[in-house]
Amino acid sequence: NLIWKTNEDINVKPFYHADEFKEPPAISATKATQWQICQSIFVADIIKSNKKAINAIERGAESIKFIIPKDTISISNLIENIDTSSISLYFELQFLSDKYLLQFNHLTNKENIFFHVDIIGNLAKNGNWFSSLQEDHQKFETLVNQTNTLSFDMSLYQNAGAHMVQQLAYGLSQANEYLNHFKNTSIKINEVIFNISVGTNYFFEIAKLQALRCLWDSLIKDYDLSARCHIIAEPSKRNKTIYGYNINMLRTTTEIMSAALGSSDTIINLPYDVLYHKDNEFGRRISRNQLLILKHESKFSAVTNPTMGAYYIEELTNQFAEKGLALFKDIEKQGGFLKQLI
Repeated sequence: NLIWKTNEDINVKPFYHADEFKEPPAISATKATQWQICQSIFVADIIKSNKKAINAIERGAESIKFIIPKDTISISNLIENIDTSSISLYFELQFLSDKYLLQFNHLTNKENIFFHVDIIGNLAKNGNWFSSLQEDHQKFETLVNQTNTLSFDMSLYQNAGAHMVQQLAYGLSQANEYLNHFKNTSIKINEVIFNISVGTNYFFEIAKLQALRCLWDSLIKDYDLSARCHIIAEPSKRNKTIYGYNINMLRTTTEIMSAALGSSDTIINLPYDVLYHKDNEFGRRISRNQLLILKHESKFSAVTNPTMGAYYIEELTNQFAEKGLALFKDIEKQGGFLKQLI
């Protein structure tokens, strides 16, 4: 028997052919030509973080993700001298404050400004709400009403050891909790952001990203929504080592390749020394250059759908979508993601 089974219960054949499909695979609406190079910056010092962002943009970054740990950080000072009309900005808030977002009033209606606040993700990560279930949801409603954006941290599950089907099912279940909460409100959701980690199983990770879009499209049909799925991908931390920094660089290279071919919207690369060094210029530059080489020299942004016609990836995508949906339905039968977390 030449068929082998993976940890996700995926059957892998020795080769694939068009005869495997009853009809040709549907043409994806995603465009791999549109992915952006993103630099992630933890904001410990506003002035230094602003300089890092400007430097990264001058050296090829097309978007910036600011990780904001506290509500004393001034947004206007943080983005000073950054052209918000041409540079995409992501703000990940590690706290919950509806008043803090008032600083964003002049930014919330821009198409290239995104916000990440994930109250269920926070509960999944450390076992606690920011305040309480009711208070968190009240503040979260205010935030979503202002930004019209939902954001989920699926990278938590990958880095915690979940296999790919579990990652898809847990992410979808988390999304469903939010959609259930907002379905009887007047709040409009235009953009949905999935923050996802990518491992080294090259073709499987491409299929995982494509399956996520399939599952999301299937879910929002039940809610009569047209919210766009925006995927922010970054390499996994789970397989990185303290001593083999060159190995880390090789692994992140294949992982960002999977992210690009899987039609991610935004790709953030991890510095090779992320596990054992504080943030440093050389590590940031090398990680950014890996993306620049893939995009501009290896032409990873030159083809709209580079995996179309790859029957192996198409079959993997179908299996991930089917098994992810089955596990999602099982979670819902048990009362939903939130009930099982609590």
